[in-house]
Amino acid sequence: MTATVEAATPVARLYDPRLRAMTVGIVALVSLLAFEALAVGTAMPTVARALDGLSLYALAFGGPFAVGVLAMVLSGIWSDARGPRAPMWAGVGLFVVGLLLAGSATAMGQLVVGRAVQGLGSGLLSVALYVVVGQAYPEELRRKVFAAFAAAWVVPSLVGPAVAGLIVEHLGWRWVFLAVPAVAVPAALLVQPGLRSLRAPGAAGLPAGALTRIGWAAGAGVSAALLHHGGQQRGASAVPLVLVALVGLAVCAPRLLPAGFLRAARGLPTVIGLRGLASAAFVGAEVVIPLMLSRERGFTPTAAGLVLTVGALAWSAGSWLQGRLPAPRSSATLPRAGLACITLGTTTVALTVWPAVPVAVGVLGWAVAGAGMGLLYPSLSVLTLELSAPDEQGRNSSSLQLGDSLFAATVLALTGAVLAAGAAPGPADYAGTLGVAAACALLGLLLAHRVTPSR
Repeated sequence: MTATVEAATPVARLYDPRLRAMTVGIVALVSLLAFEALAVGTAMPTVARALDGLSLYALAFGGPFAVGVLAMVLSGIWSDARGPRAPMWAGVGLFVVGLLLAGSATAMGQLVVGRAVQGLGSGLLSVALYVVVGQAYPEELRRKVFAAFAAAWVVPSLVGPAVAGLIVEHLGWRWVFLAVPAVAVPAALLVQPGLRSLRAPGAAGLPAGALTRIGWAAGAGVSAALLHHGGQQRGASAVPLVLVALVGLAVCAPRLLPAGFLRAARGLPTVIGLRGLASAAFVGAEVVIPLMLSRERGFTPTAAGLVLTVGALAWSAGSWLQGRLPAPRSSATLPRAGLACITLGTTTVALTVWPAVPVAVGVLGWAVAGAGMGLLYPSLSVLTLELSAPDEQGRNSSSLQLGDSLFAATVLALTGAVLAAGAAPGPADYAGTLGVAAACALLGLLLAHRVTPSR
């Protein structure tokens, strides 16, 4: 264990006085990352109209995602070489600068640049925070920390779009960007005292192969941006873009993930793979559900959104539960339970494409899937740190989040291509895309026993 916030007696609580400021600070930072990721989607149509920038609309989303892929790898290398303090501060600084650039934009090009800088900061910060957890918190508290991270995403998912809408309507779209730094800087300052005591490995230079890894990350980022762009196109033009992007990801992504990832080797490679499969399953279903309910069952956008809210609340409940359960005897127990719930839940949702199946059945299924994500995500984050040597926590944390992002992006692009293939999607299209989501979760369930390393 690499906990370096040490004391004469063990720290038994997440909000113990020795960890309280750091806990509040890192959870607040995660909340801000989540709020901004969700709020921008609400504000962007207004931004595009105000800046006459509809042609750059997709790039305003795909750019930060692509830069974030590169930033995650950079943050992992930096954290392992020098500790998480510097990349965390760089991440906060770039995140704030990006927000200020976007909020003060007078042209869409400036806003896209601001969004890219913001994405660079988010990628640096998200990985560095995982390393902070690995170094600052004792092993028995890590599941609770990651449960708090999950809650920090769930709350913005419930209120973020509505709050962003109110800000756009009453204060103007610029304040969706400009208001966040006022909270981000104090949150970072809360973390600063604890960061001073974290151990820096003090390596003389970049780890072996770091430059090559950065090159592969750049390739993966460009491929991810192209995949994002292709998934938003309509008609035959989307096919070559998606295919080229998938080839790029197939070449670059395995070089950024642990050896043995493609064959689901025991231990860390499977942990990374399960996180990606779960993310693909949940996100792939989440984007289809509102469309299916509105077109096939006549739901209003508000009513369809409330169904997604049920899943978010269940995710939070599952995270809370896993943080308070006794440590299971097998490290595969919680991942297996979570993936079983996601498989069952997404399969149940798929049944609602038939009119004879009550919508309430699908809502219940989505709640089960959300609870599964809550059980799964924090447990895989904890396993990643447990299976990482002290000088590899950054690299492996970046791999975990890269797998998460790239799997989700791939499924989103393919789902978008399927739904856009015809004049209007029908029950077979919804069933097919939801079936792919359930299959991803089922594959993860079949592999879950392999999170336990070979003896």
